[in-house]
Amino acid sequence: MTSTATLQSDPHPLKACTISRDVQNFDLLIEDMETALGESWGDLGFGEALAFFSQPEAADLEFVALAIDDSDEGKLVMLGEIIAAARAHKIKVILIAEDVSPAALHQLLRQGADEFVPYPLPEGELAAAIERLQAPPPAPVEAPLKPKASSGDHDGVILAVHGLAGGTGATTLAVNLAWELASLGKDNAPKVCLIDLDLQFGAVSTFLDLPCREAVYEMLSDTESMDSDVFNSALLSFEDRLQVLTAPSDMLPLDLVTADDINRVLEMARQNFDYVVIDMPKTLVQWSEAVLHAAHVYFCTTELDMRSAQNTLRFKRALMAEDLPVERLRFCLNRAPKFTDLNGKARVKRMAESLEVSFELQLPDGGKPVAQGTDHGLPLASSTPKNPLRKEIAKLAQSLHELGQTEAAAA
Repeated sequence: MTSTATLQSDPHPLKACTISRDVQNFDLLIEDMETALGESWGDLGFGEALAFFSQPEAADLEFVALAIDDSDEGKLVMLGEIIAAARAHKIKVILIAEDVSPAALHQLLRQGADEFVPYPLPEGELAAAIERLQAPPPAPVEAPLKPKASSGDHDGVILAVHGLAGGTGATTLAVNLAWELASLGKDNAPKVCLIDLDLQFGAVSTFLDLPCREAVYEMLSDTESMDSDVFNSALLSFEDRLQVLTAPSDMLPLDLVTADDINRVLEMARQNFDYVVIDMPKTLVQWSEAVLHAAHVYFCTTELDMRSAQNTLRFKRALMAEDLPVERLRFCLNRAPKFTDLNGKARVKRMAESLEVSFELQLPDGGKPVAQGTDHGLPLASSTPKNPLRKEIAKLAQSLHELGQTEAAAA
């Protein structure tokens, strides 16, 4: 390690540096930096950091470790400037904090810090944070999405949502994702269809205060003679933006329809809409395979508990035993721990590692307003637009649409 502000430029190129009031107050950080980087790092004081970022020696910096404690909370403005300057020079920031208030942490993370590690440093946590910084950023959804078709013939994207345990928010995600997609843009919003395939306990109609119609059963019982007019006549419109195929009015056996029936319904929906969002039953049935093959992305909602972990493992094993495309699965963790809940985040990491999955979508707990909005038959964007769950689903919808538009432009 080099001494303060005298950063070596010989045989070891500088990959990182610590920034602190006095790095000797963080002796464990010194040890972990030396373990991870050897001699390829240096140390700066707060006052020297801004000037150093513009020097040639900083050109190869991959990240800085900004180490603070409660004594530094009065310097939040300066610390924010350091973070902003680092990001302006494309340098990642790991925030190391000891006894710092949640409000101060929140402010610094919002200003652009990439990672947060508490001090004293947990075993291997700094190395893990460095590894995450060096990894390529994951796309929210990597499955290929077909581009939006021009007016007339459509070739819609199919997005399925499957709850791996009761109460994991599958219908909430399906309904609000469909509504957010239908609300994108004012003049040229995508055409979106929401289909409830839970033939026994489907609740999409309740979530949107729509009636269940006999026409749904009539269409499903004779899909061979179904045409575009029959399909569209079974749909209900929600606020003139979202078209909904509710579950039938009566509880029906799940094997009422076959894989061929489902394929015909999905193909008809794709021809008429840009996005088709499907709320799946929790039970695997003979036609589940048809939806999995047709879906561009298949979201699986879970929670941070044992029942979800066990069901996820069973679900994966069942699909792999039949050689089905498990690569289309995107696991969503509902009621995910907040960024300050370090114990919760550690549990998420352990659960993902034990199940050999990646929780690419972590949805925050929306609280009581979610159930209240459902009782009133309104999507979250209408009932509680500032709800954190609604914001996360809106970001997902935007990323899906942008990905589709990018692929359309490249085609």
